[in-house]
Amino acid sequence: MFSIAYVGICLALMIWALVRDSLKPGLILFTCVVLMLCGGVLTPRECLEGFSNKGMITVALLFLVSEGVRRSGLLENTILRLMPKGKTSVTQANARFLPAIAALSAFLNNTPVVVIFAPIIKNWSKKVGLSCTKFLIPLSYATILGGMCTLIGTSTNLVVDGLMQDTGHEGMGMFEIGKVGIIICLSGLTYLIYYSHCLLPDKREDMSGGKDMPEGMYMVEVVLRSRFPGIGKSLHEFDFYRHYGASVHSILRGGTLLTGDWTNIPLERHDTLVLITDDKFVGTFRDSSSLLISSYDIESQPLGHRKRYLSLLMLFFMVAGATIGELPSVKALLPGFRFDMFFFVSITTVIMAWTGIFNAKNYSKYMSWDVLVTIACAFAISKGMQNSGFASYIADAIIACADAIGQTTHGPYAMLAILFLITNLFTELITNNAAAALSFPLALAVAEKLGVDPMPFLICICIAASAAFSTPIGYQTNLLVQNIGGYRFTDYVKVGLPLNIIVFIISVFVIPLIWPIR
Repeated sequence: MFSIAYVGICLALMIWALVRDSLKPGLILFTCVVLMLCGGVLTPRECLEGFSNKGMITVALLFLVSEGVRRSGLLENTILRLMPKGKTSVTQANARFLPAIAALSAFLNNTPVVVIFAPIIKNWSKKVGLSCTKFLIPLSYATILGGMCTLIGTSTNLVVDGLMQDTGHEGMGMFEIGKVGIIICLSGLTYLIYYSHCLLPDKREDMSGGKDMPEGMYMVEVVLRSRFPGIGKSLHEFDFYRHYGASVHSILRGGTLLTGDWTNIPLERHDTLVLITDDKFVGTFRDSSSLLISSYDIESQPLGHRKRYLSLLMLFFMVAGATIGELPSVKALLPGFRFDMFFFVSITTVIMAWTGIFNAKNYSKYMSWDVLVTIACAFAISKGMQNSGFASYIADAIIACADAIGQTTHGPYAMLAILFLITNLFTELITNNAAAALSFPLALAVAEKLGVDPMPFLICICIAASAAFSTPIGYQTNLLVQNIGGYRFTDYVKVGLPLNIIVFIISVFVIPLIWPIR
């Protein structure tokens, strides 16, 4: 009983620290791992196993593949061709580019997709006389919905897949989660296209102010993180230019442009600063722990035609190869090989590096190291929950609660509903990967106690961990568009809560039909 209580305290402190954003999520989760090590819940080997997990390494390599595709310029060209050139309506415009963005996000990291398209959509909306506020939250949500359709659509799916393989279960195929993810994606896109604009605000303050840039200077928007050294200080007290080599043009807070004597107002976490700087800023501070670059109008050097099409060919090779490699006939033909996503993403990354599709000399800059540390520690925390008996203890409570709610007829639906709500609450408060790590051992323990296939429960937590629509902090892409579009917290609740309900209903009732609980 001591181990259960000890792990419960460790997890409570971890969640408290994540909600407060005291440190980077990776370091907070690592602290929890160390506490479990000190309490005898984890062995040193179990603490480190996550750093060699295929799921974590696959996520790292996918960062490089996404950078290669981003540098090709094919993403921008695709969306620009889809955008209406003349007079149009919000519904027509969303119907043209939201499905394409969701499709791209099924195979690429969501964050660069939003960073690329947010300023493009904002500039385009000005030209056609529409408000960008009608498009940017749907942009973020479309990338999240697209990520639910494939194994590589979001790191959350790869985390769960890695945990499954670590516990001796067969991993998910490339499109396994897409059996329900595509239904959710199509339903969510229909809602966004036809109804979201009714709930979204009209035009709000423009941060850029339409300022013309001197030659060689650019406008960059950054979100202040909790580790920004000027938090609590005004711009008069904190010399931003001396620290970062950029001038602050304006500040937006909670969707509102600060006016009056704004240079004397203390800076707060999640403020967006509009900066005027040169082309070196983005490269220097891309992976800064104090700033999150949300958009910029700096034109990168485009790749040559051969490299552009090679990057697209390699993306197709990676996806098609991993899909074909899962076929039973292929596995039977070459039993000694595992043609999974890790195999093909490794080949793709090496070819992209040696052909110069991304800058191989600075490859480490394209990886989000905190995400990788978070994922690696998530494996250890999940193991600690199982070793201590904490997961089994909570699973008993979930089963008892489900039986009380649904008796015997609706018990499986009730259990899925409870798991979904627990995971979704975690992901809205902390991070999607941490939410998946906390919920995975619970799902596994529930399945083991019932003596059923764990797949429906694991698919459920994959969907729930990604369905972060109701707050700007639940998913990084939501935070990126918040101040670009001048959104307030309530805007996410108005548009996101109905989408959360749609995803919840589809998940609870469709998942058991595809993966029966038996």
